[in-house]
Amino acid sequence: MCGICGYISRKALKLDELKNMNDTMYHRGPNDSGEELFDAGNDYQLGLAQRRLSILDLSMLGHQPMHSCNDRLIIVYNGEIYNFLELKKELSDYPFKSNCDTEVILAAYLKWGISCIDRFQGMFAIALYDRETKELFLVRDRIGKKPLYYWYENENLVFASELKPIMAHPNFKKTIRRDVIKRYMYQQCVNEPDSIFENVYKVEPGQIVKFDVKASQKLSKWKYWDIATVYHEMKSKPVGSYEEAKTELKDILRDSVKKRMISDVPLGAFLSGGYDSSLVTAIAQEASSEPVKTYSIGFNEEKYNEAKYAKEVANHLGTKHTELYIDEEAMFKMVDSIPKYYDEPFADSSQIPTMLVSELASKDVTVVLSGDGGDEFFCGYNIYDNVAQAQKLDFLGRMTYGVCNIPPFKQMGLLEKLPFRVQVVAGNNNPLTKTQIGGATYISAINKMLPESGIPFKFPIEDKYNESNWQERRMLLDEDTYLPGDILCKVDRASMKYSIESRCPILDVNVMEYSYRLPHDYKYSGGVKKRILKDIAYDYIPKSLLDRPKVGFSVPLDKWMRGALKEQLIDLCNSNYIKRQGIFDAEYINEFIADYMKKGDGGSGTGSNYSRLIWAYFVFQQWYNFYI
Repeated sequence: MCGICGYISRKALKLDELKNMNDTMYHRGPNDSGEELFDAGNDYQLGLAQRRLSILDLSMLGHQPMHSCNDRLIIVYNGEIYNFLELKKELSDYPFKSNCDTEVILAAYLKWGISCIDRFQGMFAIALYDRETKELFLVRDRIGKKPLYYWYENENLVFASELKPIMAHPNFKKTIRRDVIKRYMYQQCVNEPDSIFENVYKVEPGQIVKFDVKASQKLSKWKYWDIATVYHEMKSKPVGSYEEAKTELKDILRDSVKKRMISDVPLGAFLSGGYDSSLVTAIAQEASSEPVKTYSIGFNEEKYNEAKYAKEVANHLGTKHTELYIDEEAMFKMVDSIPKYYDEPFADSSQIPTMLVSELASKDVTVVLSGDGGDEFFCGYNIYDNVAQAQKLDFLGRMTYGVCNIPPFKQMGLLEKLPFRVQVVAGNNNPLTKTQIGGATYISAINKMLPESGIPFKFPIEDKYNESNWQERRMLLDEDTYLPGDILCKVDRASMKYSIESRCPILDVNVMEYSYRLPHDYKYSGGVKKRILKDIAYDYIPKSLLDRPKVGFSVPLDKWMRGALKEQLIDLCNSNYIKRQGIFDAEYINEFIADYMKKGDGGSGTGSNYSRLIWAYFVFQQWYNFYI
């Protein structure tokens, strides 16, 4: 696990300038660093750099940038190829010097070309330069576990694992992309392929970006693994019986966990006490000859606390468990570090407990297993219940919408007079966003906060899935958007803040593709979410220890915004400040916040459900103050 950065440009940099860019990611790789400059031809200079967190082959043989044996290839790389030992056997004619997966990537490319990516099982962000073809490839893993940004302007390319190295480039100007701010406020993050800056993008999950020095059109990009395409390929090969599916999935999960336990440094697991992390931990304990180290944090507020359940699961499995109860003061200390480590406005507040549990684990281990991906691939979120209900009511909603738009009824505002839930169903009439129900009041408020137009709040892409079952369609959408843009970004930045590597067995390519072969009622049946994962978990852990309502990693935002963070929030609403900034409507923001605070004092103003929106505003302004 590391941080990588570099460039290919006609504007040459000095080595110390590249080193300065690289060192902004010290937290991602405190064990080693490397920077090199090369002539790339056609008046282009290539610079490659890496900060290394040593996981496999701790010797200097794993140092990067790494060259192939014939010096044709140069690579910097962040991630883990979990099947590298099997690939190494296939590549036995290559004169390996190290026992690290980086060298296997070089050998694989020499044998199979860039299509070698199809053979890799793992998480990765790769920058590989081919001296022979004069091509630089940027490659991101299938589901977007590892981040990779690039700034492309005037046929010059700069790339990095985070935005910090790009911001440190001497020629970079931090021009904000205003059209993404509305979607950020609604979705809580800036989704791929966009970034908060002009001309800066994220390499999408499963994508290859190629810069060809020789070509007139320098930049090209394509998907080597696309969720919609793979879903339909796998769906055409359905699994037979439920018992067969359960047995096969359990074996695939065992293999996935076992591969992710290969490490030359101490390893542990995050354990929340929920189904996904408990199952991953149980399989890891089954494969381990000694107690697995597990970590959870607790909160003194019962509403947000799952630590007691995690402890019960740990006791049952026999892990070496560490828990830490966190007070609000410890959480507040994390608030100011959000912009520094997230680089972009990022308002999923569960980032705070994720940073805290990462800090706890980092005292003992360098690698942790997590249960990320179970909800998206096996139908675990509560929104999927709502989506199923919305599909049943869709015909009635369309009829209601039609009637309400008959001129006499439209003139009397009939739709606005209907109960709110009926309005939501009736207003859900965009075929490209059918499963993204609700949000009208948020959208209305954001439009008043931000006068300028922007990209759509929701993702108008549902037609590409060609899927009639709304739950399946929403799961695919979440895999394409919410999972990489929010969940995986959150965990990557939180864990790398403390120089630890997070591995997700459920996001193994074999698990993901097998999930697409399962009939939907194997995942969701009779209101039971994650049916098959739960049944596998029950093979290891009694149902009584797991079967409870989903809580999630929450923090009391409403209490914070109206309490401990109130003064900071009010400072960020200063009219002169907002007007100088020129992004938000100062008058409306102050009116909105005042109404929100009034409600907190027992008045009749804006409801507590707006705390999420207030937090998104707070985080944006915090980020703006830090970087701009």
